[in-house]
Amino acid sequence: MVRFFKKQSSARIIAFGFAAVILIGSVLLILPCSVNEGVDVRYIDALYTATSAVCVTGLIAIDVGTAFTPIGQFFLAALIQIGGLGVTSVGAGIILAMGRKINIRGRNIIREASNLDSGKGTVRFIKSVFLTTITFELIGAALSFLVFIRDYPPLKALGISLFHSVAAFNNSGFDNLGLSGELYNNVNLIPYQDNVLLNLVTCGLIIFGGIGFLVIKEVIDKRFRWKKFSMHTKVVISVSAMLIAAGTVLIKLTEDVTWLGAFFHSVSARTAGFSTYPLGNFSDAGLLVLIVLMFIGASPGSTGGGIKTSTFFVLLQGIKSAATNKSEKGFRYAIPQGTFKKAAVITVLALGVVLTGTYLMLVMEPELMFIDALFEITSAFGTVGLSTGITGTLSDGSKLLSIIIMYIGRLGPLTIATLWYFTRGERVEYPDGNIAIG
Repeated sequence: MVRFFKKQSSARIIAFGFAAVILIGSVLLILPCSVNEGVDVRYIDALYTATSAVCVTGLIAIDVGTAFTPIGQFFLAALIQIGGLGVTSVGAGIILAMGRKINIRGRNIIREASNLDSGKGTVRFIKSVFLTTITFELIGAALSFLVFIRDYPPLKALGISLFHSVAAFNNSGFDNLGLSGELYNNVNLIPYQDNVLLNLVTCGLIIFGGIGFLVIKEVIDKRFRWKKFSMHTKVVISVSAMLIAAGTVLIKLTEDVTWLGAFFHSVSARTAGFSTYPLGNFSDAGLLVLIVLMFIGASPGSTGGGIKTSTFFVLLQGIKSAATNKSEKGFRYAIPQGTFKKAAVITVLALGVVLTGTYLMLVMEPELMFIDALFEITSAFGTVGLSTGITGTLSDGSKLLSIIIMYIGRLGPLTIATLWYFTRGERVEYPDGNIAIG
């Protein structure tokens, strides 16, 4: 087995790691100690929930608060944490905690999984990731506790606060409030839609979890000095702020929600999946705004999904360059050659996954509205977790489809595409051909 993995590429090892954690998690969630008495949890629902947790999505087919015991909820929070940090980072953290060293092969896998430029400083980066995560989650739990203590006994309020903070920072829209309605995804944080503190704390955790550990580390190391930030950090912060602001305005224009509600959903749609208003009541225009935000998603090296903010930025700059016949640049830096090609490939592959998934879901669920199916699949691909309320009604076939889409979304379509790549040189060279474009 060890020899087998030594021969595999980093992408394959990462893919195997996520798949293994999902399968183990699905078994843990159907153990008698994990399920409340009188609740029947089918394996397909346990697998769906485990996939949603490890892929930090938040789509649910069963209500967490009513179906799972505190032990089951602990297992679920652990799966969310592993999924958010990444299997390789967690594995590296365990190795370091045992006092062992990470070999060069391990450093290369971590570098690829974390989008690091080089293997230099890998151990230091892993330590900073764990420290950052613990710090933000503890602060988030403490502030959330001030809200939940008003409605729940102290011990339960503490459990809800810790679970909520882990879910929010890891951009996973799970809640364990046990407030399930007719359709599971219709409740979430709706009872707290006017609670300013919980809304802002949740948004803060989502934003910091979504901009990526590299950006957080650089912002702290360079003491919040904008001029000293790298191009990557400037792109991530600028695009994130622009998308949040634009989303807030557009949602407010189309939906009967408060400015706080519009801001919350604009932030949450960037791969978090919490909702304070029933999305089943949103107009098609409002859902379209959320779909675009979910598709773009968070930033590289973060706990979120989507095609990523930097991909979106490079795509826009490439289009601008082609239209104006000027070089691709941003923040007084030239965009590296080949970056636009990679961004275009990722976007096309992502569109292919979403459109194919939507088609297949509509074939299996002909009674669904197109916008609902598109929203559900985009949410799964972007590892968001928002839903118009159809998740609990899906057939087993559609749930399996969503599981595959969530898995692809967490790993990234380009990573999935390279799983079948084998290093071989080109044996034949062909002359350049002619083809009309546009």
